[in-house]
Amino acid sequence: MNNEEYMKKCINLALQADGDTSPNPLVGCVVTDKFGNVLSIGYHKKCGQNHAERDALLKITPEIAKGGILYVNLEPCSHYGKTPPCADLIVEYGLSKVVVGMRDVNPIVAGNGIEKLKIAGIDVEEGVLEDECKKLNEVFIKNMTKKQTFVAIKTATTLDGKIATKNGSSKWITAEKARGEVQKIRHRYDALLTSSETVLADNPSMIHKCNVLIDRTLKTLEKDYKVYKNKNIIVFYDENLAQPIKEGVRFIKAPVVGGKIDLKFVFDKLYELGVMSVLIEAGGKLNGSALKFADKIYHFIAPKILADNEGRSCFDCRHVEDINLSDMFEIDSVERFEPDLMLTYYPISQ
Repeated sequence: MNNEEYMKKCINLALQADGDTSPNPLVGCVVTDKFGNVLSIGYHKKCGQNHAERDALLKITPEIAKGGILYVNLEPCSHYGKTPPCADLIVEYGLSKVVVGMRDVNPIVAGNGIEKLKIAGIDVEEGVLEDECKKLNEVFIKNMTKKQTFVAIKTATTLDGKIATKNGSSKWITAEKARGEVQKIRHRYDALLTSSETVLADNPSMIHKCNVLIDRTLKTLEKDYKVYKNKNIIVFYDENLAQPIKEGVRFIKAPVVGGKIDLKFVFDKLYELGVMSVLIEAGGKLNGSALKFADKIYHFIAPKILADNEGRSCFDCRHVEDINLSDMFEIDSVERFEPDLMLTYYPISQ
């Protein structure tokens, strides 16, 4: 195996904890002897638990690891946090070389871990599968570099971009395999966000570690909707309304701009509350309004055509007369979940 193959193994190990490490990054580690024989593997399983390097090294002794090579997709930490510095442990174990996928964007680390290893006489190779390593931790990178919540949108449409008929019929657009993939996607995110219109129309359960609801006029309080059965729910509403009270619900007053809750305020507040990533599952109006904040879109497409111009569209928040004013995106991947497709795409900065 070459360096890239070992780094791919690190990435796959890290993905075993996808959705479980927030606010920490996803990290996997492989330790080999100088001949390339794997001695140990590890990955960061949860915030507060051992980092990937420590998880891998503590499974073997320094005598076994001495002179070996350590592969890790993110620069080893150099500071004391909830666990001791991984760079110190690597030095203690007498490894001869460390292969790193990407430097840590956390300013506390940011090259310090690599520098500590070099000072100790350890050979360090950087940038192996760097693009893949950055994509693995795209949430962590945005959190660290921009101090903002990572925003993703999930939508499911017909071939002609419809999410429902004009009277709201939408179950089910996609088939069972696609819906199974949606469950995996949801697990990656700290919170799910939807609108009062979606709650009123579909009454979704939204069983998640955190639910976020945008309900400007608090109309979802009129009935016992399923979303309120979640133990951790945040509701943003018009700051001009009286403070409501509902057990287990955190109500947050938000400014209203153009008749809508200010989404920038929402995402800024979520970051302040420690919500590092959010997945929006809503109708076309909220999806469309959130596009300018979106970092990533998961777009499921079913092989169906509604062919009704009154059907509801997946992104619907403005009127545009010039096609050149369209928002631009880069398609990153196309995956098949028979009989449906999933497009994953990212906005192109303009």
